[in-house]
Amino acid sequence: MAREDIILVCTECGMQNYIDTKNKKTHPERKELKKYCKKCNRMTVHKEKK
Repeated sequence: MAREDIILVCTECGMQNYIDTKNKKTHPERKELKKYCKKCNRMTVHKEKK
């Protein structure tokens, strides 16, 4: 299937916090979301790990 699991990493501290899924055929670009980071103790931008 085209849908794959991805790991989201905090851009501030580099902690791997979340696991998400995306369809790589329809969205080939890297996913970027604003999520809560436990280590930073605030909302930060999380990017898809390579």
